[in-house]
Amino acid sequence: MKPATNLLAALFAALLLSSTAQAQSYPTRSIRLVVTYPPGGGADVMARLISPKLGEFLGQPVVVENKPGATGQIAAEFVSKSAPDGYTLMLDASSYVVNPSLFQKLPYDPLAAFAPITQLAQFPNMVVVSPGFPVNSVKELIAMAKAKPGAISFASSGNGSAQHLAAELFRLQAGVNMVHVPYRGGAQAMTDVMAGQIPLFFANMASGLPHVKSGRLKALASTGSRRSPNMPDLPTVAESGLPGYEAYEWNAVFAPAGTPPAIVNRLHAEIARVLAVADVRDRILQLGGEIVASTPQDTDRYLRAQMAKWAKVVKDANVKVD
Repeated sequence: MKPATNLLAALFAALLLSSTAQAQSYPTRSIRLVVTYPPGGGADVMARLISPKLGEFLGQPVVVENKPGATGQIAAEFVSKSAPDGYTLMLDASSYVVNPSLFQKLPYDPLAAFAPITQLAQFPNMVVVSPGFPVNSVKELIAMAKAKPGAISFASSGNGSAQHLAAELFRLQAGVNMVHVPYRGGAQAMTDVMAGQIPLFFANMASGLPHVKSGRLKALASTGSRRSPNMPDLPTVAESGLPGYEAYEWNAVFAPAGTPPAIVNRLHAEIARVLAVADVRDRILQLGGEIVASTPQDTDRYLRAQMAKWAKVVKDANVKVD
């Protein structure tokens, strides 16, 4: 073996040993889990659900810190510039894969600035209508929209939001013309749908389910690839007239790019343990979620596929942010 080859092999071995040793001693102090949205939202709920057990399993506190603003960009920029040592992590939502299509320039590269750790869970929406709206299925909704182009309006929690894009994907795949009415939040949108001012909404399942059970909303379908355990009798959009349709909201955990793979893998393993804890698992199911706990590699592949999917929707539907 040549001297240069010996030197390279020795350097690689030294780096490997250093990374392994670092992972074995990690963590030695508290970990900051930066959430891209305000307290009380879905991302914040997930962060505060997993952080106590994650801290217990890692042997160090996991402190949740909210840095909301610009659909996650403020927190993402902050974490992307943090030391890649496993002590600053980010919990983000599905807007992560949509922002590159909605904004001409981001303060970070979504494919290069982060090391994905795991997708925690995914949450289907529900296609809901006002109780008095005269449709009872997705097929009937599509038929009415085709018979009356532009006559049906749908609410969302804002331009480019997950609910907006789920509805645009539906509209594009069904080949119908419906009018988007953006609100400044899902609660106000849902209130107006319950009151019959707007007939249609792709509602968050956790917040919409109580209103469906009380009769203040009528559910037509869920947007997931399979029926939700919370509503096993509710068909999916795909099985009720629009094959191939699928739209989820989700949460994932990231580290800054350059974080040693051994630390990333340790974090994935411990988060997967947390998601298997009965109380955590049951709470996610109550919120309408499906636990994922994907590997870093699978998470990366999912993110890339989702970016391509929603980029096409944003372009084809001509979605613009305010």
